[in-house]
Amino acid sequence: MSISTVTSEALQLKLRQLLPSQQGFGTDLSASDTIIPVIDLTAAAEGSDVPQYLQTALAFGSQSAFAANNGNDVIANTTGFYRIFGNATIKSRSSGSLTNSLTMTDGATTKTIWKQESFDTADSVGYSALFDIFVFLGTGESITAVSNNDSCFIAGSSRQVADINGTLVQPVGFTPQ
Repeated sequence: MSISTVTSEALQLKLRQLLPSQQGFGTDLSASDTIIPVIDLTAAAEGSDVPQYLQTALAFGSQSAFAANNGNDVIANTTGFYRIFGNATIKSRSSGSLTNSLTMTDGATTKTIWKQESFDTADSVGYSALFDIFVFLGTGESITAVSNNDSCFIAGSSRQVADINGTLVQPVGFTPQ
């Protein structure tokens, strides 16, 4: 077995970044030609982790539908992370501003986070738009679908994908193996 000195400033810097307790350690890195097996026993190594895109899937027991037509529908008002997706449609109309939107509020201030809008038009064409977004709701916050006219319709589905601490919420009925 031979031991070689590793003189890479980039490796030394990375070691100091990843292991702050080694900052004052004055010796150089060294390498050995002895093979030491490392066994990774984490869920990621065994392949039982669910990819993020599958973890956010809708499931019959964990999705909530919403719809608004000339009104509002609260989508979620519990803390955590949510996936919200759907479709908004505006029928053609010749006067006025028509809007569909998703708004967030903390009880005092309301902010629009997504909006579809049509202004005065004589077009005989309707407008449709898809949305698929992720939002975080803190304490006292909510998200609402808003439609301002009978010619406006917004509908979709939502699912909580993580709690306020970022702990993933699996789809109802799914148990990783």
